[in-house]
Amino acid sequence: MSALGRVVRAGVGRRRVQTVVMVLTTMMSVTACILALGLLVAARGPYRHSFADQHGAHLNVLYDRTRASPEQLAATAHAPGVAASAGPYQAVTVRPRSGPGNEIPPAGSPLPPMTLVGRAASGPLDDLRITDGRWIAGPGEVVFLDGHSPLAVGESMEFPELPGRPTLRVVGLAASVSWSAAGWVAPEQVAGLTAPGTTPAAQYLYRFARAGSDAEVEAGRAALAAAVPAGALAEATSYRPVQEEANRTAATFVPFVTAFGLLGLAMSVLIIGVVVSGAVSAATRRIGILKSLGFTPAQVARAYVGQALIPAGVGTALGVFLGNLLSVPVLGLARKALRGGLLGIPVWVDLVVAVVALGAVTGTALVPALRAGRLRTVEALAVGRSAPGAKRAAAGPGTGVGAGVGPLNRARELFGRLPVPRAFSLGLASPLNRPGRSATTAAAVVLGTVGATLCVGLTLSLGSLQEGLTADRAGKVLVQVPIEGAAKPVDHVDEAAVGKAIDSRPGTRAWYSSVPTPVALAGNTGRSEVVALSGDASWSGFQLVSGRWFHGPGEVVVAAAYLRANQAKVGDTVTLTDHGRSTPAKITGEVLTTNDLVFTDRATLAPLGGTIQAEALSFHIDLTPGTDTKAYTDGLDQAVQPLGLGAEPGGEHINIVVLAMNTLAGTLTLLLSVVAGLGVLNTVLLDTRERVHDLGVLKALGMSPRQTVGMVLTSVCGSGLVAGLIGVPIGVLVHHQVMPAMARAAGLGVPDTDLTVFTPSVAGPLILGGLVLALLGAALPAIWAARTRTVTALRTE
Repeated sequence: MSALGRVVRAGVGRRRVQTVVMVLTTMMSVTACILALGLLVAARGPYRHSFADQHGAHLNVLYDRTRASPEQLAATAHAPGVAASAGPYQAVTVRPRSGPGNEIPPAGSPLPPMTLVGRAASGPLDDLRITDGRWIAGPGEVVFLDGHSPLAVGESMEFPELPGRPTLRVVGLAASVSWSAAGWVAPEQVAGLTAPGTTPAAQYLYRFARAGSDAEVEAGRAALAAAVPAGALAEATSYRPVQEEANRTAATFVPFVTAFGLLGLAMSVLIIGVVVSGAVSAATRRIGILKSLGFTPAQVARAYVGQALIPAGVGTALGVFLGNLLSVPVLGLARKALRGGLLGIPVWVDLVVAVVALGAVTGTALVPALRAGRLRTVEALAVGRSAPGAKRAAAGPGTGVGAGVGPLNRARELFGRLPVPRAFSLGLASPLNRPGRSATTAAAVVLGTVGATLCVGLTLSLGSLQEGLTADRAGKVLVQVPIEGAAKPVDHVDEAAVGKAIDSRPGTRAWYSSVPTPVALAGNTGRSEVVALSGDASWSGFQLVSGRWFHGPGEVVVAAAYLRANQAKVGDTVTLTDHGRSTPAKITGEVLTTNDLVFTDRATLAPLGGTIQAEALSFHIDLTPGTDTKAYTDGLDQAVQPLGLGAEPGGEHINIVVLAMNTLAGTLTLLLSVVAGLGVLNTVLLDTRERVHDLGVLKALGMSPRQTVGMVLTSVCGSGLVAGLIGVPIGVLVHHQVMPAMARAAGLGVPDTDLTVFTPSVAGPLILGGLVLALLGAALPAIWAARTRTVTALRTE
C-alpha cells in the first residue's frame, strides 16, 4: 500500500464516529433519492406501460347472443379498423348478496350489480395479473378487479334468487388494464349464475389500429355495431376513461415527490459538507505533520477526498440496496394507485443516483480538502494544537485573525448573565465557537422541519379532501331500495313515512335524501348528472371550491368538470330540461367532486313535473355520538322493510391514491428527519471533541455528568427552536404551492378548508419538532461527554 493509501485508511479508521455518520447520511440520502426518482419514473405514463405489457384492449363489448349468431360475432374480428380481438367469453350480470360470516358488509346485505366473466387469466388481450391471493381453481370461486372489490379475499357472496342458491368465495384480486369486468369465474361456473330463461352475453375484446382519441374509439365501436344485426351490441366500454383517470392520478404525484426530492438533495449536500469540513478541521495538526513529512498539497487534498469517498461509497451501496428493498412495498402501493407503472426500480435509476451522490460528495469534500492542502506547515502545526474557540478568543477583537469576533464575545457575555444554571449558559454560548458550522447544521434542521411540516399538511389536506370527495356517500347508516329481495316491488317510496321512521329512532342526529334524476341541462356538452337533495345536507361534508351552497329552489352547485366542459362560471344561469319542460337555475357554487355532477334542491325540479326513480333514492343518516350503529341499523331496517326499503351501515371509503401519497410522504419525511438528526449528531460531536480539554477543566471544577449532559443538549436548543420557527412557515408556504398543483393535475380546485389545516394545535408541535429533532441528534454526544473521564479529557489536546 502506498503512503497516501495508508493515510486514507488511517483517517477512515481513526475517525470511526464521523465515518459511521457519513455512511448513514449517504445511505439515507441515496435511499430517499431512489424512492423519489423511482416514483417520478413510475408516474411517467404508467398506464401506457401497463397497457402494452398486459396487451390491453381498446374496447370491451358485450353482445346479445340471441340477436347474433356465433359466426356473425366471430366476423367482427375483421371489421374495419380492428387490429386484434379476443373472445368470446361468457358474461353474466348478477346481483349478489354478502355471504355468511362476512362482517362488512354484514351477511345478507345487497352488493352492487356486477358483470362476471368466465375466462382464463391469460389470453390474446387483457392479461390479468394477480395482485392478492390466487387465480380461480374451479367452480365456487371468484376473482375481483383490484381496487373495486366489494369483498375482501376469503369472504363470500351468495345468490339466493338463483336455483341451488350458489355461493362464490373470493380467492384473489386481479389487475385488468382494460377494466374488462368486475370479476372473473371459471367458465363452467357461468351456467350456474344464469337466471332461468336468460342467456349469458358474449364478451369480445378489441384493439384498433387507431384508438388515440374518444372519436377514434367511437368510430371503431360504430364499425362493430354495423357488422352485427341491430341491437346485438348490448354494451361497449372504452379504455379511454381508465387511461385518463390513471394519467391524472400519476400527475398528482409529481409535485409533492419533486418537493421532497429537492429537500433531500439540499439537506444531503449540507450535511455531507459539515461532515467533511469537520473532518478536515479536526485533522489540522495532522495535515501539518503530513506536510512536514513531504506530502504535497495535491496529495493532502486527495487524501481527504478519499477519506470522504470511502464511507460515502459504502453508504451509497447500502442506500441503493435499501432503496430497492423499500421500493417493493412503497412502489407496490403507488402502482395500485397509478393503475400501472413500475414494480421495481430501473437499473439506470440506481446508477444515476449513485453517480450523482458520489459526485456531490466529491465536490463537497474538494473545497475543504483544497483548503487543507494550501495550509502552510507551520501554521497547520500551530493551529492544530489549540481549539478553534480558544484561538479566536486569544486573538481578540480588532486583530487580523480575530477581526469581527467582538459581537460574538458580547453575545457570550450576554448568555453568561442569563438567570440560568452555568452549565446551561455555557451550552447556549457553545454554537458561537463555530458559527458557520452551527448555521449549516441549523439549516439542515430547517429543511427537516420543512419536510415534516409538508408531510403533516399533506396528510391533513388529503384527508379533508377525501372527506369532501366522498360526501355524496356520507352517512353512518343508509336507507335505500334493496337490490333484490324486497318485500314487494317498489315503484313508489312514501318519503314522509320513511322520514317519520328515521326521526322516531333514538340516536338520529340528522338526515337527508339524494336521488339521481334523468333531468338534462340544455346545451350541455358533457355528461352531467343532476342529483336532487332533500333535507339537511350541511353535515355531509360537501365542500365548495368557490361560491356558496344552494339555499332553495332555482339554484344549483356544479362540479369543475361541468364548468370546464361548458365554459361556464359561478353566477351563470343554466336551464334544466325534462320531457319538453324546462326551468332556469343559477349556479351558486363549484362543489368538490371528481364526477360531472350537478346538485340542486328537489323543489327546483318541481316545474319539470318529473317523477323520482324510487329504486335510486337513498337516505343518508348521521347518528348522535355513542349510538350503537348495528343496533340502530337493525331496528331501522325492520321499520322500513314494509315500505320496500332496507337499512345498512355506511362503509368507510379508503382511497388508494390518498393512502399511497400519505405512505410515500411519511417514508420520505422519516428519511429526511434521520438525515437531519445525523447532521446534528456529527456537529455536536465535533464541537465536543474539539473542546474536550475544556470539558476536562469543567469536570475538574466540579461539573457533574448530569450537568454535562444538560450543557451539551442546551447547545442545540437555540438552533433547534430557531429552525422550527423558520422551517414551519417555509413548510406551510411549500404546502400551499404543492397542494393546488396536485389538485390542478387532478382537474380539481382546492377548497380553503383543505388548505387552512395549520391550526395553532398543529403548528405549535411542529415548531417544537425542530427542537426535538436537534435534541435527539445531540443525545449520543451528550452521553459520550458525560462518560468521558476527567483525566482523559485533560490529557487530550
